[in-house]
Amino acid sequence: MKQNEVAIIQNLKECEHVNVFRMLEDAFSLLKLDEKKKSIPDWNPLGEIINPGDIVLIKPNFISHSHKLNPNQWEQVITSGELIEAVIHFVHKALNGKGEIIIADGPQTDSDFDLIKKRLGLEKTVEKYHTSGIKIQLLDLREDRWFTKDGVIYDRVKLKGDPKGYTTVDLGDSSEFFTYNLSGRFYGADYNVEETRSYHSNGIHKYVLCKSVLDADVVINMPKLKTHKKTGVTLSLKNIVGVNGYRNCLPHHTVGTPDENGDEFPTNNISNKIQSRAISLFKSILFIRGSKGGTWFRKVKKIGGEVFGSTQVVIRSGNWYGNDTAWRMVLDLNKILFSFNGSGQRRTKKLKYLTIVDGVVAGEGNGPEAPDPKFSGVIIVGFNPVAVDTVCSTIMGFDYRKIPVVSNAWKIRSFPLVDFLSTDIEIVSNRAEWNGTFINLENVKCMDFIPHFGWKGHIERYL
Repeated sequence: MKQNEVAIIQNLKECEHVNVFRMLEDAFSLLKLDEKKKSIPDWNPLGEIINPGDIVLIKPNFISHSHKLNPNQWEQVITSGELIEAVIHFVHKALNGKGEIIIADGPQTDSDFDLIKKRLGLEKTVEKYHTSGIKIQLLDLREDRWFTKDGVIYDRVKLKGDPKGYTTVDLGDSSEFFTYNLSGRFYGADYNVEETRSYHSNGIHKYVLCKSVLDADVVINMPKLKTHKKTGVTLSLKNIVGVNGYRNCLPHHTVGTPDENGDEFPTNNISNKIQSRAISLFKSILFIRGSKGGTWFRKVKKIGGEVFGSTQVVIRSGNWYGNDTAWRMVLDLNKILFSFNGSGQRRTKKLKYLTIVDGVVAGEGNGPEAPDPKFSGVIIVGFNPVAVDTVCSTIMGFDYRKIPVVSNAWKIRSFPLVDFLSTDIEIVSNRAEWNGTFINLENVKCMDFIPHFGWKGHIERYL
């Protein structure tokens, strides 16, 4: 089990109906997990990281119940239910009748978790493994669900959230924001900007994470292979945002144009300055009115969209390659995951971790909520999120050095996530041309993913 090794399995035959169970088996075989028993029925590949009695946390990407613009599409948006069930099969085998499986994520605040479960067949999967004696839970980690219409919140409902509760960790000067040089006028997930800034000011950089995740013995991260409007890609590192227990402590962008020390917009023109002020005023009024908007607010937002253009085609809200905020938040969350336990104390033993990236039906273009389907037919598996994301970015046709969330993960000074170099990565694959060193992979033409339009022309390897 080598931290610098990444397995890539590709099956391009009828991608919509590939046997993901067999692909996962092949990936585990290439990684030589439980190699001596591969040919006999008691092959137990995950037995090398899972012990009977462990709590195993499976973290898929459940961002939303559907594509933002096409409600009948979801396959390119969220992690495959078939792949989740295949992983549960091997986890269940490794636990050998003792322990606990938790499938958990905090979807986007306005997502329908019940519909996500239904579309992925997860309730049937949970019931199947409940009957086998292992405790298995399916958790929505959100504290609140929002209901929106025309992009405006009109209602908020409290949810049960994480049954174990939440832990606040202050990274202080160990945060990636230690080297941040913008204004600090952060915008988070909600209308209350002062709250977001209270978590990140005067040397404080606090995050609220779910105890069920931090207290797990093993974390199996299952991201979707997708592009992302704020971070370029959403892979292993970005997928950890879903284990945060309070979204408004997460800085998504810095308000203002570049000459105002912001990264909300890419240019300093007067239109962007007007938009920035109008958006801030609109959201501050919503907050004052109780963070719920009615018909009047929806009309105002609609007029704003008509005047300035839709977010689906116009760059705003930090949705571009110059976002210098979101990647820092993502890396901070990963540092906490690997270095702190559910009590907010430093881990006394190393977290056991595995990434399994679902790229069978991947997402390109306007990700993460409205990507176009990309029939890539790949599953990528590895034990280090930085190595896996570097490989994933490369096979997508991107240069990881131009994607801050990946490139800066190699440079972390406090609570580092990796102890080897990108040139040390070894790739094992059923495709001969992808086998070998990372240097070899960079010299091979892979796939041509279309980036989000705010990143187009800035991260591709093939221009």
